[in-house]
Amino acid sequence: MISTNAGSHPGRISARDWGLLLTISVIWGSSFLLIAIGLDHLGPGVIATVRVALGAAALSTLRASRVKIDRSDWMAIAIVGVAGNAAPALLFALAEQSVSSSIVGMLNSAVGLVTLTIAFAMGNRSMTRRHVLGLTIGLVGVGLLVWPTIQGARAGVVGVGWVALALLGYGLTNNILPPLQQKYGGIAVIARAQIIGTVALLPFGIADLDGSTFAWSSVLAVVVLGVVGTGAARAMYATILGRVGAPRGSIVAYLIPIVAVVLGVTFRKDEVQLIQLAGLALVLGSVLLTSSRLKQG
Repeated sequence: MISTNAGSHPGRISARDWGLLLTISVIWGSSFLLIAIGLDHLGPGVIATVRVALGAAALSTLRASRVKIDRSDWMAIAIVGVAGNAAPALLFALAEQSVSSSIVGMLNSAVGLVTLTIAFAMGNRSMTRRHVLGLTIGLVGVGLLVWPTIQGARAGVVGVGWVALALLGYGLTNNILPPLQQKYGGIAVIARAQIIGTVALLPFGIADLDGSTFAWSSVLAVVVLGVVGTGAARAMYATILGRVGAPRGSIVAYLIPIVAVVLGVTFRKDEVQLIQLAGLALVLGSVLLTSSRLKQG
């Protein structure tokens, strides 16, 4: 059984940890806008393949990526590569074909709920009633976020479904990463995982080439998305998971939607309904409960 909090400190999150969480949140909050810009001229498969490949290339240039990985840990790294990198990269791009970048960014806040639920299923019994209350409040918030979209066209429902699958992948990965990061370092783990993810995405990238056209705006958006968002930020996130554990490390997802909404409304003229903002407020409020001190166990 993987210990999702092995080696992490159970006390309050330090100022250094919060700084890292905020940096990651800004980078990943911007990623939904970058995906939308990429989709203006490129297919979802191309965006996903290129971003993960660039992330792997960027991390592979660093000396820390060359740490030797034990054979027994390659299966876990493969899961991280497919479920936590390849699948979400493709699924978010598919989702944004029918759902705005702001809404997808807001839905991403449910990662914390999924991560905590999977942590419990994997044997982590450190959660308290306070965490359960936070999960409940967050779940209600997610319901309010989703409601206007699922009331609309079928395409919107399908888009929400793609996001849900991506979040499952993130939730699983968040619970596998901490012991790997503590053993090898975030850069070594994520670099290997993204190489595997690139191989898994190649068929989708090739298939979408026919429907893609070259445009500097889309190409540059995907380059930034890959090198910074998929490469650097994922290594940073693996590091924070190793420091504070999966359940509390996932609170970065509560900060991401704020950035996503501001950028989406400002640059893409996304429409966000009042009920969705209320839902987001509930989800963000639940961070005060889910980031509290964990029991030793």
